[in-house]
Amino acid sequence: MDTITLVKQFITEVIGEEFVEEMDISLESSFTKDLEMDSIEIVSFSEKIKAHFGEDIDFTGWLSGMDLDQLINLKLGDIVNYIEECQSLK
Repeated sequence: MDTITLVKQFITEVIGEEFVEEMDISLESSFTKDLEMDSIEIVSFSEKIKAHFGEDIDFTGWLSGMDLDQLINLKLGDIVNYIEECQSLK
């Protein structure tokens, strides 16, 4: 399964299929504006990333290095790129 498909699956599990059906999730989707994920949902999403990829992906550490504007404007493509970069370093 490619990274974008996997990330979309995690989003669906966190926010619910009924919400996902109504939106077009793409690499340009913003977590806060387009997907309307709150902090608890983002933490849950982060846990799914960690459970799937293990310690190779320090998603929480990566997010903690961002300022508020970066977090608010975080797009799905940014996360996919980060995961793929970490995996290429293995």
